[in-house]
Amino acid sequence: MFGHISAQAQPQAGGGIDIMTILLFVMLGVFIFMMFRRNKKTQQQQAKLQSEFAPGIEVMTSFGLFGRIVSIDEAENKVVLELSPGNLATVHRQAVNKIVEPAAETHAVPDDASALTAEEPLAPEAKAGTADETPDETLRRLNDEGKKDI
Repeated sequence: MFGHISAQAQPQAGGGIDIMTILLFVMLGVFIFMMFRRNKKTQQQQAKLQSEFAPGIEVMTSFGLFGRIVSIDEAENKVVLELSPGNLATVHRQAVNKIVEPAAETHAVPDDASALTAEEPLAPEAKAGTADETPDETLRRLNDEGKKDI
């Protein structure tokens, strides 16, 4: 009885391809398709980026150097970058992988303490009677404000 069951469980010698083998090949095909698709998208993005290269554009290289494009040599695929005034670096065109957009306007912070002494407009509730208060009046006012929160 057991010999008959085990004989049926073994695959036949002349049998076809089982479902697991088909599934394995399908998964392999999907994996290869996705890999080529991703590579194609990356190449398209790189080509679009390199078409925007022109002298004067701020860029970043793949190894983290920031600079401004001075010249582009199409024949040898080289880009000359000005890293700081007077410092030039020649890199391969594919090493430049990002165009840096100018940062938003930021307010300059002075090097001295002059910004701390400048008069700024106070809030309306802070203006009411605070300029000519004695220390005792200030303590009473602050204690009363603390009781309002409760």
